[in-house]
Amino acid sequence: MSTRTYKKPSDAELQKKLDKMQYEVTQRDATEPAFRNRFWDNHEQGLYVDVASGEPLFSSLDKFDSGTGWPSFSKPLDERHIVSHEDRAYGMRRVEVRSKDGDSHLGHVFDDGPRPTGLRYCINSASLRFIPVKDLEREGYADYLPVFATAAESQASSASDASDNACARPAPGEAAGCEATLETAVLAGGCFWGMEELLRKIPGVLETEVGYTGGALPNPTYEDICTGRTGHAEAVRIVFDPSKVSYAELLEKWFFRMHDPTTRDRQGHDSGTQYRSAIFVTSLSQRETAEAVKQKVNASGKWNAPVVTEVTDASTFTPAEGYHQAYLQKNPGGYSCHFMRD
Repeated sequence: MSTRTYKKPSDAELQKKLDKMQYEVTQRDATEPAFRNRFWDNHEQGLYVDVASGEPLFSSLDKFDSGTGWPSFSKPLDERHIVSHEDRAYGMRRVEVRSKDGDSHLGHVFDDGPRPTGLRYCINSASLRFIPVKDLEREGYADYLPVFATAAESQASSASDASDNACARPAPGEAAGCEATLETAVLAGGCFWGMEELLRKIPGVLETEVGYTGGALPNPTYEDICTGRTGHAEAVRIVFDPSKVSYAELLEKWFFRMHDPTTRDRQGHDSGTQYRSAIFVTSLSQRETAEAVKQKVNASGKWNAPVVTEVTDASTFTPAEGYHQAYLQKNPGGYSCHFMRD
């Protein structure tokens, strides 16, 4: 195949080139959340290359739907660009895969994939950059064009034979193979512009996204939310590393200090149910933690009125329109009623 060479950039270069999630996954072996990543449901034809070094790793022709929420491949594009070793982290016994030249953590390989390899390469989207077939020549990967000219039809038939996978059904006594090492929190406390601006700066927070949740109307827009009749709250979805900031710390040290949790359906000049204080929990563990922290804050005496923050199960989260995302980064000095209280 190609004789092009690749090398790992310096750490300083990686810090500039990669976003927080990409750096945490490729350089610190994190695992991104399932179903909330860029390529798990990508069906376009092309190459997946190392986001750090650019070395070609996987082809869309070998990609299949494993049901795990991560990009899955039956084989690498060229085994010379992949190295593997046993990984016993997090109480699991797995086989980690890394890029050979870039030394990026990619994910893990399991023996429950489709024929003919029987393998499932469970890969983080954050480790990959996707290059569509139409851009291969322009991006310097023209040597791989013949692969797509000859193999697409045969691959389509083999990929449909995917079997059960260990991530969905682990062996007796073993933990799931693809368990994420990062966690997701969904918090509401008034206008999401100010909430996001404070949350994104917390050490251990890798990704934030503002949106609407907790209501009944499918695919709500900002105009829908402003009526106050949909039941949705303006909220922020946060991906964080629990080894750096725990869920309890995120709530007690940050969430309950950046807004007033004692005002029902109001923050500052903003009023309406869309501005309520709420914690949308994604698991029983999160619920137990949220209830405990809420009780602790309520008993602390720091507030002159009872804490009215709602603790409820997370439901569909609809990302807000693009102009709302990172609003205060794009509009410094814009409106916000959020600040950190002592």
